[in-house]
Amino acid sequence: MDVQARRQNERKFGAWSDSADGGRTYVLTIPGRRGWTAKYVKVVDRDEKTLRFAQEIYDATGTLVEVHEKFPVDLGHRKVR
Repeated sequence: MDVQARRQNERKFGAWSDSADGGRTYVLTIPGRRGWTAKYVKVVDRDEKTLRFAQEIYDATGTLVEVHEKFPVDLGHRKVR
């Protein structure tokens, strides 16, 4: 496990959940100006290697409306509803 990478992710994201396989999902939530919310989600394996990184956009009611997959392949913005 890369302890330095884990500490950096913990500082940067502030919130995470552990998975059964030893990996983690980190989440950073940023409030928008009009009541919407952006969540940055980073999924890593037990060695802190990034498996997925995405930006999720939620409307004022908390409904997921858009996802921007950034890693492993940048798929651009995709409307959910």
